Amino acid sequence: MEQTHINFFKKLLGEDNAYFDEAHKLAYSYDATRKVFKPDAVLFPKDENEVSKILAYCNDNLLPVIPRGAGSGFTGGALAVSGGVIISFEKHMNKILEIDLENMVAVVQPGVINMDLQKKVEKLGLFYPPDPASQTYSTIGGNVAENAGGMRASKYGITKDYVMALRAVLPNGEIIRAGKKTIKDVAGYNLVGILTASEGSLAVITEITLKLIAKPKLKKTAFGVFKSVNEAMNAVYKTLSSGVKPVAMEFLDNLSIKAVEENFHKGLPKDAGAILITDVDGDLEISLDKDLEIIEKVFKENGCFNFIVAKDEKESNDLWFSRRNCSQAITCYGSLKINEDITVPRSKLPALLEKINEVSKKYDVLIPCFGHTGDGNVHTNVMVDKDNEDEVKKGYAAIEEIFKITIDLGGTLSGEHGIGISKAPYMKLAFSDAEMELFRAIKKAFDPNNILNPNKMGL
Repeated sequence: MEQTHINFFKKLLGEDNAYFDEAHKLAYSYDATRKVFKPDAVLFPKDENEVSKILAYCNDNLLPVIPRGAGSGFTGGALAVSGGVIISFEKHMNKILEIDLENMVAVVQPGVINMDLQKKVEKLGLFYPPDPASQTYSTIGGNVAENAGGMRASKYGITKDYVMALRAVLPNGEIIRAGKKTIKDVAGYNLVGILTASEGSLAVITEITLKLIAKPKLKKTAFGVFKSVNEAMNAVYKTLSSGVKPVAMEFLDNLSIKAVEENFHKGLPKDAGAILITDVDGDLEISLDKDLEIIEKVFKENGCFNFIVAKDEKESNDLWFSRRNCSQAITCYGSLKINEDITVPRSKLPALLEKINEVSKKYDVLIPCFGHTGDGNVHTNVMVDKDNEDEVKKGYAAIEEIFKITIDLGGTLSGEHGIGISKAPYMKLAFSDAEMELFRAIKKAFDPNNILNPNKMGL
């Protein structure tokens, strides 16, 4: 980076908040994809005004800018693939600014950790439902940028369902407000909707207003054991069409079950074809028991041969620990995990998993699957040896075929991880030329010089 740029950033932010050394550049060069792209600088703005000045300067000097939360993404959304400047919010812009009890909203900065917000509002009897598996370290800003989901999405929805308003800085340094605290707002275009899931490619979000709800008083956990994945997938959509609204409906296939047991010894049935883990919540125990009674009935009508209700919080936590740590457990099957979060209409889940099994056999690769089947979101993991070139080629061929299957079933390339760089080559499978041109036109309207998170999302 030119010395004039270094001097500007150091003068604006101070020596302790503008770094150009190799250690910082390396520390901010990767995310969960394990791909490495070094930035030219790592900056820690203290407030929105400093963000504005950084962006205006970078826009004038055509320096790429990459907003970054915790760097926990699976698609390379926070990687400096073209070099440039990382703006990190973890050091200063990480505060819960307000919890408005009367209007049931929280106002936070982008660097706030998801779990920290959950704990804070729950002490006040409120509830922020979106709970990605990375909730203990991922940031709200990153959750908004990727439209993160979570285990509770089946009943409560995903991040976009809770974002009421944003403050953001455009690439030219101008500060905008999008949305309001009000429940209804149909004045103007839905800029909140456009910025949510935009992966930091349109503006830099500096403040987020989130809807909260009342915290349910009670929760119960249960799981069902199935001989086959197909039976479990049928049980998912039939349960959800029965009138019950489970908080979560999570699934692990046999490969995932075995990996979790090998690593963590939580007592899962290693001979099962699949298990479904579910939560129900509410304010009356009789209502929870009724919901579980209906779920058990539907499960057993669809091949469940063992249905167990967790007898205490420890059993419940063990089940959810197994699900939340499944992703790391399956690394026992290969040194490279090609991890995708495809999503289909729930009724198409049996067909999707059946076809994934066919792909696994065709390419002779292991594909453990788990995920949020309550909303049709399956984490598909093609496991290969990263040092075996032929295996890696087969792995990516398998993934492309799975994407095509997903689109043919009316699904989408990503349910919560975003597109970033990992899925950018596959955008043409899901969108027409006209649709891609519309995306590019929106990008150009916000960011005519293409400085914000360039080369992401196939744009």
